Amino acid sequence: RLQVVTGNEVVVMLLLVTNRRDITMDYVVAELRRREMPYFRLNTELLPQALCSMASHPRSAWTISFAGRQICGDDITGAYFRRPGAPVIPDSVQNAGERAYVAAEWSSFLKSLYNRLEGLWLNSPNAIFAAEDKPLQLMLAQELGFNVPAVMVTNDISSVRIVTDVSQAVCKPLRQAVLTGDTERVIFTSRIGNLEEGNSESIALAPFIVQKEILKKYDVRVTVVGQQIFATAIWSQEHTETEVDWRQGSRPDLRHEKIILAPAVQQQCLALVAKLGLRYGAIDFVCDREGVLWFLEINPNGQWAWIENLTGYPIASAIVDELTSCTAHDM
Repeated sequence: RLQVVTGNEVVVMLLLVTNRRDITMDYVVAELRRREMPYFRLNTELLPQALCSMASHPRSAWTISFAGRQICGDDITGAYFRRPGAPVIPDSVQNAGERAYVAAEWSSFLKSLYNRLEGLWLNSPNAIFAAEDKPLQLMLAQELGFNVPAVMVTNDISSVRIVTDVSQAVCKPLRQAVLTGDTERVIFTSRIGNLEEGNSESIALAPFIVQKEILKKYDVRVTVVGQQIFATAIWSQEHTETEVDWRQGSRPDLRHEKIILAPAVQQQCLALVAKLGLRYGAIDFVCDREGVLWFLEINPNGQWAWIENLTGYPIASAIVDELTSCTAHDM
């Protein structure tokens, strides 16, 4: 176990990897300050302003010096991977090719740093990337005994009809939910209307998820931190614009309520997070009108601050507990 020891005292030092605008990380920082625990917040967009060194051995042989502070690999007992920003290249580098080169070098350094921290992460970037595979999530959920709506990942109109011919269906992106350009747009989950042969060409452009629509009583967000579970009912059916996708409309009055999951569902949630190699996960369900829960997906790096804010769940505290109670795993 990697721990910094002074006399008989174990000293905890947490590395927080994110960006300056990450409000969720601010909750963790506030909790660490409340506990008077040391941390180093690495806003990665600022990394080109730092001085960095990394030796070949041992794994902890690296340093980052920034704004009068220095962090060393030997100091770190736990690391939280949130929302790192792309390193901002100095304006002094003006040539486009040179800027691309410098950006790639910083990206490479960060990947190496992340790999050096394997065993300390909540969550490992490598585990996050692997766990974002939605077809894998659906397969594991079914294997674990979750209720999973009929689903197809496809760009073939005939496969879409396998779902739509027997029920009302919704569609959502396989991965990328944001359209960039002059105006950034979010792709929300939406209902599929009547399909005609003329739709086949646009459907064939890219694969997407088509899924049987479950008639909801409410949505459920389950936040898993280590062995702790925080389940929240989101009363999406109280407003027209949030019926299909509760994220749409950004209603400040969208009701959130603490709920308790059945023990069997709690164990399924813990098992799913463990199978994906995670210590944190945000799992989305819908509760149908008969009270049955249906699994939709898990976000391995999903937001949680708004849940804490609306429900009072101590999620930031749970994250700090998880980072400090398991400060290092076997490496």
